Amino acid sequence: MSIRHGLLALLDSGPRYGYQLRTEFEARTGSAWPLNVGQVYTTLGRLERDGLVAAAGEDEAGHSLYAVTEAGRAELRSWFGTPAGPVGSPRDELAIKLAMAATTPGVDVREVVRAQRRRTAETVRERVRSRDEALAAPAPGGAADPEGTARLLVMERLVLRAEAEMRWLDRCEDLLAGRGG
Repeated sequence: MSIRHGLLALLDSGPRYGYQLRTEFEARTGSAWPLNVGQVYTTLGRLERDGLVAAAGEDEAGHSLYAVTEAGRAELRSWFGTPAGPVGSPRDELAIKLAMAATTPGVDVREVVRAQRRRTAETVRERVRSRDEALAAPAPGGAADPEGTARLLVMERLVLRAEAEMRWLDRCEDLLAGRGG
C-alpha cells in the first residue's frame, strides 16, 4: 500500500497534522503498518511538492495542518479505482532464501523450511488471536464502527497471507521430498 495514498485518504475528511495522521493511519490499519512521524512528514512534503496537499494553517496548539487539494482528491479517486498489483514480488526474501539454500552445499534446505514453518505458525496464531479479539470487541456505543471494520479488513488479509505461506511451505516440503532435496 502506498503511504501517500493512505495519507490522502485521511486528509480527504479534513485538515490534519502529521502526528494525528500517523495515529489515525495506525488505528485504521490495526497497526499492521507502523509509521514513524518523520516518515509521515517526509511524505507530506512530497505530497505538497506534487500539489496533492497544501498547508492549511495551524491548529490551536500550533501544529501545522495539511489539507488535500482537488488534484489530491483526483489522485485518491484514481487510486481507489485502480486494482492493486499482484501480491508479493519476484524478489520475495523467503523464496530467494529457499532457492539459495537448495543450491548451497552444506545447507539443509529442509531445516530452513522447518524453521520458517515454526515462525509462520506462530505468526498465524498471533494474527488469528488479534483478529478474533477484534471481532469479539463490541463497537463503541453499539454504533457503526468504520475504523473497526477497517482494522478487521487488514487483520483478515494478514491472517490469510500467513496461512497461504504455510500452504506454500507444505508444497516446498513436498517438492523437496519428491526431488531428493
